[in-house]
Amino acid sequence: MTQFTHPDAHPDDPHYISRSGWLRAAVLGANDGIVSIGSLIVGVASVSGEHGAVIVAGIAGLVAGAMSMAAGEYVSGSSQSDIERADIHRERRALHADPDIELEELISIYESRGLAPDTARLVAVELTEHDALGAHLRDELGMSDIHAANSFVAALASGVTFTVAGAIPLMGAVLAPAGMLIVTVLVATLLALAALGMIGARAGGAPVGRAVVRVIIWGVVAIIATALISRVFGVTAG
Repeated sequence: MTQFTHPDAHPDDPHYISRSGWLRAAVLGANDGIVSIGSLIVGVASVSGEHGAVIVAGIAGLVAGAMSMAAGEYVSGSSQSDIERADIHRERRALHADPDIELEELISIYESRGLAPDTARLVAVELTEHDALGAHLRDELGMSDIHAANSFVAALASGVTFTVAGAIPLMGAVLAPAGMLIVTVLVATLLALAALGMIGARAGGAPVGRAVVRVIIWGVVAIIATALISRVFGVTAG
C-alpha cells in the first residue's frame, strides 16, 4: 500500500497517535486475556470443586482465546487494507480520467478548512504537482501512514498480549491455596487489570486514574456475569 509520510518536527518525541495501531491491539488483547481467563476460571470454579478441571479449562481458554484474538485482528486489519487499496485504485483512476475536476475538488476542500480561494488554489496546484494521489488520499479521504492498517503487527500484538495477560489469572489458579482458588484468581485478575490500565494510559499519554477505574469496572462486571450464568445453568467442568 502507498504510504503517506510526513515530516516530524520533533522525531525524538513522537506524538502518541503514532502508537494507536499497535497499542489498541495490545491493550485489547491484554484486557481480553485477563477478563476472559479470569471470568472463565471463576465461572468454572464456582460450580466445580475439582482443581484440575479448572486448570484445564483455563489452559484451553488461554490457547483458544489467543488464537481467536490474533485471527480476528488479522482478518479485520486485512479487510481494512482491502478497503484502502480499493479507494487508492479509485482515486488514481479518477485523477487520470478527470484531473481538472479532481483539482477543483481539492481546492474546495482547502477552502472549507479556512484558506482564502487564491491560497487554496495555490496550495492545491503545488500539492498536485508534487504528489496528486497522496494529496487526495490524505486530504480527501483522511488516509495516512499513521492510520494505515498493519494486519500482521496487530495480530501479533493482540495474540501475544492475550497470552501473557491471560496467564496471570491462570497462574493465580495454579498457585492458589486449597479453598482459596476463587479469591486468589479474583485478586490476581483485579491487580492485572489495574496494571494494564496504568500501562496503557501511560503509553497513550492518557489520565491513569480514569483508565484504571474503567478496566476494573468492566472486568468485575464480566466476572460477576460469568459466575452468575454458570450458577444458573449449572455448568460443570469435565
